[in-house]
Amino acid sequence: MTLEGVEDEDSVRLQITVLDKTETMGNVVTRVVEERETVSGRVVEISRNFFAICTQTNSVFYFGEDVDIYENGEIVGHSGSWRADSGNAEAGLMMPGMILLGARYYQEIAPEVAMDRAEIVSINEIVETPARRFERCLKTEETTPLEPKAQEYKLYAPGIGLIRDGNLLLTKYRSVP
Repeated sequence: MTLEGVEDEDSVRLQITVLDKTETMGNVVTRVVEERETVSGRVVEISRNFFAICTQTNSVFYFGEDVDIYENGEIVGHSGSWRADSGNAEAGLMMPGMILLGARYYQEIAPEVAMDRAEIVSINEIVETPARRFERCLKTEETTPLEPKAQEYKLYAPGIGLIRDGNLLLTKYRSVP
């Protein structure tokens, strides 16, 4: 899927691709999902995220990410990288299988690195994107104790996933059978 928008007068594109790769974290096999972010056509970040679905609850768990930060085409850092199978990090809940209005949960549990938390603030949003119009969308408010003033909203469409991330809107997607 591709999300696009404008931030600080720069065009931003986020491409999210489910790769045909897995990574084992402890005894859990996770699916690798790549996120490639460009600003004004230049790559600024590529991350490989690790997700697994609990078959009993249909909840999606987040086991970490390997992050490459770029400047002028060169990797300059790995800020934000964490793995649930190392240090004192743990898997977070990316999306609960049972949606409850007002539910709060940690998406990332990596003290001093990534501590994103979400609250479900709406379950019936209508969202127009360049890709199409979506109904019955879930809206989350995301915060982190690592940046107390930071606040972000994301919207998810049933059967699709992320369709709005701040100023970025879904422009293209392809469903996987």
